[in-house]
Amino acid sequence: YMRKYKFINFHIKENYYLIEINRPKQLNAINKGTISELKKCFTDIRSSTKGFYGIIITGEGEKSFVAGADIVEFNNLDKKSARILSENGHELFNTIECMPIPVIALVNGYALGGGCELALCCHLRIATENAKFSQPEINLGTIPGYGGTQRLTQIIGKGRSLEMMLTAEMVDSKLAQEYGLVNYVLDDKEKALEKCISILNTVKRKSPKAIANVIKSVNNFYTKD
Repeated sequence: YMRKYKFINFHIKENYYLIEINRPKQLNAINKGTISELKKCFTDIRSSTKGFYGIIITGEGEKSFVAGADIVEFNNLDKKSARILSENGHELFNTIECMPIPVIALVNGYALGGGCELALCCHLRIATENAKFSQPEINLGTIPGYGGTQRLTQIIGKGRSLEMMLTAEMVDSKLAQEYGLVNYVLDDKEKALEKCISILNTVKRKSPKAIANVIKSVNNFYTKD
């Protein structure tokens, strides 16, 4: 049994799950509703991974993976509600990072702010040619609030990650690959999806227990209790 969702499309494929953030008019910006639906979705998946070898997460359409958090929701935040918003994001992204099967971000178009952070908490990132990454929070006088300061640094190193966060400059797919921010860049979404599936087809020949333990062991290195 799987739920129906309002802000995401959830597809159960033969041996993997496909999740699409579905707010194309807002360039798939993530609002509170999307965060809570994703959390439910990943919790559901976690309890039924048998026979499934991975999860692919992407944005609806060709333009945008996730163009950040929905800043309309920032307007009336006080200290307490801002903290709750950030904690909900952290809980979701930690859940994704700790999934026992690989989660691949298929980054089609913009991955900005919270969208870049969503891609960062996935285990692998496959981008389309038109993908663009940025942590523009500094332009709003704030910092990446969903773990980006840590994960971006882990993935691309301190110097590059500081440059991205301090300048808020956009990084295109070519530079992202050079930085090691993405594993592969493909022409378009269809080819990128094929690449994701081919990786999962390789993974499915391995021991599920070993896969879960590799993910767990790698994460343990970065987790500070």
